[in-house]
Amino acid sequence: MTIDLQAFGATADLVTQAKTVSGQMLARVTAQHRELYQVMTTQGSRPAQVAGRLSHELRQPTDFPAVGDWVAVTATQSPAMIQRILPRQSVLIRGAVGQAGGQVIAANVDTIFICMSLNANFNVRRIERYLTMAWDSGAVPVVVLTKADLCANVAAKLAELAPVTLGVDVLTCSAQTGAGIASLKAYVTGNQTVSFIGSSGVGKSTLINQLLGSDQLATRAIRADDDKGRHATTARELLRLPAGGVVIDTPGMRELQVQGGNLDQAFADITALASHCKFRNCTHQTEPGCAVQAALATGQLEAERLASYQKLQRELAYNGMNARERENAKIARAFGSKRAMKQVMDHVKREKRR
Repeated sequence: MTIDLQAFGATADLVTQAKTVSGQMLARVTAQHRELYQVMTTQGSRPAQVAGRLSHELRQPTDFPAVGDWVAVTATQSPAMIQRILPRQSVLIRGAVGQAGGQVIAANVDTIFICMSLNANFNVRRIERYLTMAWDSGAVPVVVLTKADLCANVAAKLAELAPVTLGVDVLTCSAQTGAGIASLKAYVTGNQTVSFIGSSGVGKSTLINQLLGSDQLATRAIRADDDKGRHATTARELLRLPAGGVVIDTPGMRELQVQGGNLDQAFADITALASHCKFRNCTHQTEPGCAVQAALATGQLEAERLASYQKLQRELAYNGMNARERENAKIARAFGSKRAMKQVMDHVKREKRR
């Protein structure tokens, strides 16, 4: 049986790119298990690994194949050999401890569903972080508020999110009642690829089961004492949906480190205000003529949102720095320079001696 890769998101251009080298065929990475991958080809699903030559060319972890990647493989042996990774149309990356360049969550995604439940998991600042990462990926983010049946005042939660979800669709749904599931399905049509991200226990796997029409993915109940989730999904996996399109399920993220981000889009309101500041390099702290501080004073901008923006700015600035560079950057931010820091410390010492 021949598999139609269009059902897995393939386009005519991808098929053409894969045929540029004789003997290579197009495939999509559907799962990863350490150094071994599962790929879907026109001949069906098969195990694969990165060819030695390609492995030597790849410089950092994010360069290696990830779930969602389109690759060119030679399938004359088992496992098949991944010879090339075709250009990514989008890539979702998060920071990872001890891993330079971060960690790829999913590749070639059209829509990213950022899931957050309407219980104790609800956190506006977390959504800001996810949006910063999602806008940077090249995919379109959609905020999905789950477990609406457990929330007594959904309208109030939507009002809290409104200032941080500018230009982003926000859906509310309940897997228990079925509310909002039809709206979710509208995003998954044809050869579209969607990915679900969010904390453990927000109901990602349950929603995907709704799209699949069966309980293919394991689900686990949240802890009753604090609404915190328990990992049901332990690996990334790409699945074909019966109604068309594919979905990438990802493990819950208990800690979200932003590796790269699009602050201009995630914080479009602050970006717009900053364009009216007197100084182009305004830090929005004590400079005269700061439009951001003026908006803060009038209540147009919330202090928590500005603090979140500045925190993410610092995180992104520190990415790629070694320990010494990060320390110097922190000193410069706090004191202006090492010399100024020494002057402050000397002053403090003199005061203590009095």
